[in-house]
Amino acid sequence: MGRIVILPDAVADQIAAGEVVERPASVVKELVENALDAGANEVRIELEGGGRTLIAVSDDGSGMDRDDAVLALDRHATSKVRTAQDLVGVATYGFRGEALPAIASISHFELETATRDAGGGAATRVRVQGGRMQGVDVSSRQSGTTVTVRRLFYNAPARRKFLRSQAAETRAVVQAVTLLALARLDVSFTVLSDGRTLLDAPRCSDVVDRLSALFGGEFANTLVPVTYAVGAVSVRGFAQRPADAKPAGRRAFCFVNGRPFRDPFLVRAAEAGYRATIDPGARPSLLLAIGVPGDAVDVNVHPAKLEVRFRDRRFIERAVEEAVRDALGALGAAAVVRSYADLANKLSGEWGPPSADAAADPGVGSAPVEDLFSAPAVEAPSLPARFARDAARVDPLLQVFSTYIVWEAPDGLAFIDQHSAHERVLYEDAMRQLRDRGASAQHLLLPMQVDLRAEELEAFESHVEALRAIGFEVDAFGGNSVVLHAVPNPHPRFNARRCFEELVADLARGRFGGWTNRLERFAATFACRAAIKAGQPLDTHEMRALLTRLFACELPPHDVHGRPTIVHLPKAELERRFGRA
Repeated sequence: MGRIVILPDAVADQIAAGEVVERPASVVKELVENALDAGANEVRIELEGGGRTLIAVSDDGSGMDRDDAVLALDRHATSKVRTAQDLVGVATYGFRGEALPAIASISHFELETATRDAGGGAATRVRVQGGRMQGVDVSSRQSGTTVTVRRLFYNAPARRKFLRSQAAETRAVVQAVTLLALARLDVSFTVLSDGRTLLDAPRCSDVVDRLSALFGGEFANTLVPVTYAVGAVSVRGFAQRPADAKPAGRRAFCFVNGRPFRDPFLVRAAEAGYRATIDPGARPSLLLAIGVPGDAVDVNVHPAKLEVRFRDRRFIERAVEEAVRDALGALGAAAVVRSYADLANKLSGEWGPPSADAAADPGVGSAPVEDLFSAPAVEAPSLPARFARDAARVDPLLQVFSTYIVWEAPDGLAFIDQHSAHERVLYEDAMRQLRDRGASAQHLLLPMQVDLRAEELEAFESHVEALRAIGFEVDAFGGNSVVLHAVPNPHPRFNARRCFEELVADLARGRFGGWTNRLERFAATFACRAAIKAGQPLDTHEMRALLTRLFACELPPHDVHGRPTIVHLPKAELERRFGRA
């Protein structure tokens, strides 16, 4: 008897704080979310010492009266939930009522707040130290709330010891505010650290302005709009062009019904949408907002509300993958010669705040506010629909430098790299052949003997079935030699011997070794070696045939290395450069 006891309130509060408050960025996230739920139009965050010394979050929201200000510091006190049913499709950022008491239990805490209808700027100031109420005073301020947190973890030295450097903690705060700033274009955000402005994102109606404020206009110009809907699920946002994806510096942000969350599996699903358009080591940046009915997602599965649980996760992952693939197949995914201003003008009409009817649509879930992503998705015009319709009848087609095909598109000039374009065509053909019944082969009148090195012979033996599927009928001849009886015929200038030798050499030395999918690796290797080369003249019939096949592909704007197949020069940009615009 006597081994089990009730924890003192102070200990229970610190345990709760350990779940909710991991670092200064956790404090900022909770306080900024409270500000947004209070209807703030402006949020200002001030830091000292990376948040160890001081965190101050000020807003111009609805504020609280004296009684509510005091009650807000009790555990599980909230204005956002009344019954358990309210947790289904909860449309606010906060709802548990744990953040304020948890933060107050491990800091010197001060809350100053005034309601919009308070006369004469009358406000309430509540002071708490280590979870113990120190006083409730009358003060004066404009409507809104300021929460000041000093000496975070002062009474939890073990937690304080695990904090990272001041620079690392400051970066984490900026990252937390950035996520919320991406979701809420209608709110201005400012972050200051030791008197220096680190983030300044004014209110805006254009996502490009917000992206520019957060990351710079150059980054915004590498993105392709994503807009997709299937059933009651919508996926909106941006994916980075494959040609701009790099191994490091990736930014990946996910939102559901306006709420930021983290999910590496959804990011992986989005990367799958890039299928054979980027090198294996590249990590494209992604900004994706998922709209689902409120009862299709549970946001109450993580102490800090950083994760969510979908009722049908596999369906969501498939929708994300298809959304990204659909965006990469559109005209906007082709490399475009244009300025940042042109991008802003193009997207301003597509990504503004939703209409009242759209915001009220229950089919895409309930976002906390009108935000960047809550408008219903619309079908984006695909590149084949924009180009292929005219490819069969446009004259002339011009080949320049025996490498590029140029023609007049509906709204500008299109430049097509003949090797990259043919590589994309052959890759998708090879994948179909590898998965289905294979390709027809051209039988040789005289078999062709090819001598291989030992490692190349081993590569041949490992891929003999795949070689047969794409049209190479090959038998071992003895020693390190093989004999070709039949070969594929992808184009009139195809050199079967050279392609086969280069193909097995690439496979032997693992040139595409980073690709986890063995069939994709093989198809990409074959496509690279079998495609027509730069410097090969093409007649008009051959150029038109290549364009027709390219526009029938699933992802025509990109080859298998992440390079563009198409560069589009809009007429407006041409006129601007000649001073006509």
